Amino acid sequence: MKALVYQGPGKKALLDRPMPEIKAPSDAIVKLVKTTICGTDLHILKGDVPTCSPGRILGHEGVGIIDSVGGGVSAFKPGDRVLISCISACGRCDYCRKGMYSHCTTGGWILGNEIDGTQAEYVRIPHADTSLYRLPKGVAEDALVMLSDILPTGFECGVLNGKIEPGSTVAIVGAGPIGLATLLTAQFYAPAELIMIDLDQNRLEIAKQFGATRVINNGRENAVEAIMALTGGRGVDAAIEAVGVPASFELCEDIVGPGGTIANIGVHGLKVDLHLERLWSQNITITTRLVDTVTTPMLLKTVASKKIDPARLITHRFSLGQILDAYETFGHAADTHALKMLIEA
Repeated sequence: MKALVYQGPGKKALLDRPMPEIKAPSDAIVKLVKTTICGTDLHILKGDVPTCSPGRILGHEGVGIIDSVGGGVSAFKPGDRVLISCISACGRCDYCRKGMYSHCTTGGWILGNEIDGTQAEYVRIPHADTSLYRLPKGVAEDALVMLSDILPTGFECGVLNGKIEPGSTVAIVGAGPIGLATLLTAQFYAPAELIMIDLDQNRLEIAKQFGATRVINNGRENAVEAIMALTGGRGVDAAIEAVGVPASFELCEDIVGPGGTIANIGVHGLKVDLHLERLWSQNITITTRLVDTVTTPMLLKTVASKKIDPARLITHRFSLGQILDAYETFGHAADTHALKMLIEA
């Protein structure tokens, strides 16, 4: 089968790889129909994720059709159309029982990281009964691909951890796909202000279309001064970091108000300075999280009822045979105006 294989920092190739096989009774083999590329895949290619070794098939998102199941799988059968969760969960360990599926002792974020992933024709899914979701009828599969990772990540790591409430003031630093997914789901809670900060004017214009009440291009104006002017010098109730670089996290430190929350979403490969000399007395909360996908069932219902349309995040479409072109497009988003790539297997 064809698969996109990580070959070390900065290196990847579309190669022929053996078909995956069932290794445990709880496994399922899924034939991919659609997948995508995540910003985390770019972090892997930068060498920011040491748990991902050369030779690994990348990808942790997608929808597909069950090809075969192990003897212990009871919720799915061959032919079922399913959503693949980016997080594999046994549902039994201490972490799973706490709802922290991302730290499952035999799962977590392993797809496209510690085991072969979804940027291929077929993928093996461990703990299939608790790591797959049946696709709702009548909902476009393009939109559902966004529920593998990006929508629950934005909602759980950004909106829920950011403690967004009706009437609150929210700043999202980073108008890439994850920042925009956070913007879409933040509107569930009716904040008074949803401010998007980015260097890319095109993405900021899209953020306006997605519901941002104010956008700030921090390459053209001082974002801290603009936030303080907008909030009467108080700062924001929630500052959400959606990039994964030191400058964006430190910007969140500069704009969060007393009693506010800094919610980190970004994947960080470098250390970040924490300015406790300024923040120690400000009653702020700092949260970190790897998505647990505990909200995926709710988000599926929300998409099925057309309350939100994550397909709006898709800007480019490719076949699996064109996935190297898709990576090139995604990796140069400032020039290509790319958000999410849809890869048809």
